[in-house]
Amino acid sequence: MNRLHPARIGRAAREHCTAIGQATRLLLRLIGLLGATLRRPRLMGDQIHFLGNYSLAIIGVSGLFVGFVLGLQGYYTLQRYGSAEALGLLVALSLVRELGPVVTALLFAGRAGTALTAEIGLMKAGEQLSAMEMMAVDPVRRILAPRFWAGVIVLPLLAAVFSAVGVIGGWIVGVLMIGVDGGAFWGQMQQGVDWWADLGNGVLKSLVFGVAVTFVALLQGYLAKPTPEGVSRATTRTVVMASLAILGLDFLLTATMFSI
Repeated sequence: MNRLHPARIGRAAREHCTAIGQATRLLLRLIGLLGATLRRPRLMGDQIHFLGNYSLAIIGVSGLFVGFVLGLQGYYTLQRYGSAEALGLLVALSLVRELGPVVTALLFAGRAGTALTAEIGLMKAGEQLSAMEMMAVDPVRRILAPRFWAGVIVLPLLAAVFSAVGVIGGWIVGVLMIGVDGGAFWGQMQQGVDWWADLGNGVLKSLVFGVAVTFVALLQGYLAKPTPEGVSRATTRTVVMASLAILGLDFLLTATMFSI
């Protein structure tokens, strides 16, 4: 049986600490480049279009079907207690508080996050980033920062679209198909959804998820080995790590918001 040698343990611990330090430095630098990125709106606008517009279709369709399911499941659950009129409130709170930010972030990681990782990884494999450094152009400022802040801006907007389309889907199933009173559907929703406690918390979650998903995608692409296999593995790690980060942060944020 192979025993763990102390040198191997120390080497592994050192490598992990080095990776954490590199990631922290990169994140702090990206945050510090906000002002420089805003002074180049065209560059960031192109990335907002790339990340947001191309993700809009899957976000809209997914939100509609999630709304359909919430309408069906919510109605059959509330009907047992004679509260079918509260279907609109149930659908809205489920989407705004939880499903909207979380599902949108997971879809964003699978669609836009992998695209970012593959793009940065291929640029590194093609030595484009090294060529930029040789020309005294900072690749973090020119390539990574616009993509990072574009992802932070886009994800809350996509989550809002997801929630809005999901509410429409719940209305279609609950009011048009099942026959719940339309006035009660919208009235309960308007009375029960609070601007800060519900909508504000959902927006805050989306912002945090946007930072996490975009940073993980850029980090994996930036640190990927400059080979096709390295880029492929980095893309896979992006999906896994971003999904775990979303679910873990969701628990922490939810626990914090309900305890305040």
